[in-house]
Amino acid sequence: MIQAGTDPRAPMASSPRTIFHVDMDAFFASVEIRDDPSLQGKPVLVGGVGRRGVVAAASYEARKFGCHSAQPMAVALRHCPQAVVLPSRFSAYTEASEQAFEVFGRFSPLVEALSIDEAFMEMTGTERLLGPPRQAAEALRAAVYERTRLTCSVGIASVKFISKIASAFNKPDGVTEVAPGQELEFLGPLPIGKLWGVGPKTEARLRERGVHYVGDLRTLTADELRRKFGEHGLHLYRLAHARDDRAIVPGQGRKQVSHEDTYGDDVVGPQALRRKLLSQATRVADRLTTKGIRGRRVQLKIRDTEFRTETRQCTLDSPTSEAKRIYDAACALLGEVDLDRRRFRLTGVSVGGLVFEDEPHQLDLLATVEPPPEHKGEKLQDVLSEVRRKFGHQALYPAEAGSHERAGSAGGFTKTVELDERPTDDG
Repeated sequence: MIQAGTDPRAPMASSPRTIFHVDMDAFFASVEIRDDPSLQGKPVLVGGVGRRGVVAAASYEARKFGCHSAQPMAVALRHCPQAVVLPSRFSAYTEASEQAFEVFGRFSPLVEALSIDEAFMEMTGTERLLGPPRQAAEALRAAVYERTRLTCSVGIASVKFISKIASAFNKPDGVTEVAPGQELEFLGPLPIGKLWGVGPKTEARLRERGVHYVGDLRTLTADELRRKFGEHGLHLYRLAHARDDRAIVPGQGRKQVSHEDTYGDDVVGPQALRRKLLSQATRVADRLTTKGIRGRRVQLKIRDTEFRTETRQCTLDSPTSEAKRIYDAACALLGEVDLDRRRFRLTGVSVGGLVFEDEPHQLDLLATVEPPPEHKGEKLQDVLSEVRRKFGHQALYPAEAGSHERAGSAGGFTKTVELDERPTDDG
């Protein structure tokens, strides 16, 4: 068996770090149960209730029946017909997330958000202030509960990916610590699919070589894995030997702001699709404006009834939070998609390449004093977004989007994402 430290390409070992992975427990469902105590102890499913509804989150009571996130709602209800099904309330989840992350920030200045409900925390060197890692984790869990009335689970390890695996071991409301020196022992008996980057195809190829557990992978040399899987093989080799030198990178959680809908009825034709995109661009612009963010990369996501998913993206000349510019870009991207004889079940619009209003930026010394036209459009966007924030999404809603294109009208599953490219609720 190849032991850690035998690969000359690996970096020299340094003092062990302390990294937390914090994961809120069944986050969306837990928020619903917190806000409606009558749901306590009942199987709860959050997501779309239409013909093509998808489970966004399942309470632990529902999971006992085989329900889980990303499952078709119809399948979940066959497993658990007595489940309480609730539509998603992303404003409530976002508020709870912000409260939890505020608590994370009290314990460490280095917090890297992975999604709306989970984060890595650099805890190295906090022992004098917070005590040993497990004691600090218990204090963190208590502080999160006091602030949010929600539970979380914590994984503790010297490297990032092991802390993430560990956080799932004692859910809900638990702590799992992998002490320095115990990493290989912890990883060895885990199914090979637990390693990051091992999907079904890679897992099948590894099983052909007799690799069923992470410990089995350590019987293969780095060169063998590289010959079979290329650079990805070296990645797997490093993980199997508990090597993960990545640093905690604060502020990387919010990669894009997006809104997508899975529709109860197929959408056909460019006019109907553009109407959907206008609704989604408006929702994204409202979120950008509320958060004081602009973006310069617009992406279109579209999926037909054959489950063929396509994405297109473009980069704007300057960052924006204006719905019209986002919508125009999305429509231009739609023009690159073959729509002929196709029916669509999902569309989404996202804006990435984000910049915050308080971030410094280079001024054009040759620019005129008159603000550029796009800034005038954003001033109007500020007003429209504020009106909708105060009076609801229907206020001053674009007439071109159609009277039925309101929040929650998709008949399937609607999601708005701020912290990452997609929400997760695996906890």
